[in-house]
Formats: sequence, C-alpha cells, structure tokens
Amino acid sequence: MDAHAQAYFDGAAADQITLGANATAWQDWQLVPRVLRDLRAGHTRLTLLGRTLQHPILLAPVAYQRMAHTDGELAAAHAAAAQGAGMVLSMQASMPMEAVAHAMGESATAGPLWFQLYLQHDRGFVRALVQQAEDIGFQALVLTVDAPVHGARDQERRVGFHLPEDVSAVNLTRLRRSAARGQEAPPGALCAGLMEQAPRWDDVAWLLQQTRLPVLIKGILHPDDAVLARDMGVAGIIVSNHGGRTLDTAWPSACALPAVAQALDGALPILVDGGIRRGTDVLKAIALGASAVLIGRPVIHGLVNAGAVGVAHVLKLLRDELEIAMALSGCAHLSDAGPALLRRRNGQHVR
Repeated sequence: MDAHAQAYFDGAAADQITLGANATAWQDWQLVPRVLRDLRAGHTRLTLLGRTLQHPILLAPVAYQRMAHTDGELAAAHAAAAQGAGMVLSMQASMPMEAVAHAMGESATAGPLWFQLYLQHDRGFVRALVQQAEDIGFQALVLTVDAPVHGARDQERRVGFHLPEDVSAVNLTRLRRSAARGQEAPPGALCAGLMEQAPRWDDVAWLLQQTRLPVLIKGILHPDDAVLARDMGVAGIIVSNHGGRTLDTAWPSACALPAVAQALDGALPILVDGGIRRGTDVLKAIALGASAVLIGRPVIHGLVNAGAVGVAHVLKLLRDELEIAMALSGCAHLSDAGPALLRRRNGQHVR
C-alpha cells in the first residue's frame, strides 16, 4: 500500500489506543479446554437470520477497497463466495453494488450479502438506495450508528490523505449536499453544526418503516443501547467500536460483548468485530455470546497481497484455525462454546 492507503486502512483515531486494545482484549480471555469429548459429526455451521451459514466469519464493511487492489470489493466478493463467507458491502464501496451482488449471487456456496448504510439527511436518497439494495438482492441492511463525525485520524492528517482520482464512492453519486432537516446550526453548535443533522433513534424507527429487509445496528457498545435497539424492532446487533477509527479509548469489543449479550439474553443475534486476528478469537467471540464475527483489516491485507486469492486465503486460515481451536477445546459445534470455556487472564470467570 502507498502511504495514503496505509494511513486510511491501518490507521485509527488519535493515539490508536482502542486499535491496540481491540486485539489485546481477545488475548486477555484464555481458553480452558475440555478433553476426550465426542467430536464425531462436528461442524461450524450456524443459522443466522433464517439462513444456514457454513461458518461464522463474515467480511466487515470497508470503504474504498480499490485503494487496496484494482478489483476492490469485487475481488472480496469472489473470495467470500468461494469460502462460504458472508459479506457486508460498505455504502462507500468503490465498486457498483450490482456487480458485487452478481459476484455473490452466482455462487452456490456464498454466504449472505448485506448492505451497510449510514443515515443521510437526504431521506429521498436513503429511500431510493434502500429500494435499490432490495431490488438487487441484498438480504439485510446494516445501519452503522457510531460515526456521526470522523474520528481524529492523525495518520491521515500527517500524510495529507486524499482519495486517488480513480477511486470514489460510486453508489453515492445521487446524494444531494443540501442542508440537514431544513435548519441552520445555532452559533457555537457542536462540531460546527454537524450534530444538527446527526441520526437519532427516531431516524432508526423511520428506516424500519422504509424496508422489508431485516435491519441490524452496527456500533453498539453500551448494553442500554442494545436494549433500546431490541425494543425498536431491529433484527440484530453488531458490537463494534469502528475498529478504533472513531472514538479513541472506547471500550474494546471483546469487553463490551459479554455485557451486551447479558442484556439481550438471547433476544437477538449478536455479531462482533474489532481486533479478531485468529481462529481462537472467533471461538472466544462465540463463547462470549456472539453468533458470528466480522473481519476488516485482515481482509484488506489479503486484498493488497493477492486480490481475491489473498482474501480467500485469509478466510481459509481463519476457518481452519477455528476448527482446530474447536477440536482442541472439546467443542463439536459452535453451540458447545459457552462461558465455561473461558477465563480472564486474572482468573476471573465470564459473568
């Protein structure tokens, strides 16, 4: 990657404390394996939003993937399809959503294809984009709620980050740059008035009325927000701190996940991203209450190195490592992984 792409994909907010803590938090959970279990007929399959997946690993939404490889999101889609993985396409994808859907749809082994959404002030545009996603064949919407403004990304500032001339958010060309909600920001408004147009819970309620697709909320760390989302009628929760790219020193995903799982008590499927680098991390996420995980930066590194083949290799490694971890921990199925499988480094049990 050149300096601009590396700052964008690998960088994070401010001092990048959350970026490092995301990975460290998974390491703080230690596996306590059981032995001599009957592992015959074991597998990694699961059911998520009514669909059977071959394994619990999905591609997280990452914008502008053509900065990493000329085939961008299209290469990632081919890799996901080949490895039976699901994919969440970023709203700021640098390849047309129709092409990505076609790549996933022509494979019998592909996992689900979901579309990530940031709520915009132009509701007509949002409605049209949601309708387009439905018509193309996306199976769910992933509403990202933890980035009403950019984080203070110092790495991007240092290199003077800008997109290459041939890379853009190709699915957003119709978005109008009009004033939000028809209001002017009051003097001294937070973030130069941007918070006057930031999404709120009533916008989530509005979105749920605009689509027949299930809607998942991405960017939940606080258990109370998970409960609010549940009561509003969303289809799932994604525990995430945006890979450390928004609020530095935010709670690591591996720490937030148990609290969210306890608050929801099985009412909704929970996914998680942030710092997952090994198959053991995937197994720990399942044991802490997640149904599946999303992978971001490792996918980009695979994409940079070898396009679709590189992404497929990353997914294959993670799936192989997950199966090894399950076998060595005495888990024939994902449902066998629960709180009893884990201890914190200090010896504390999962609550």
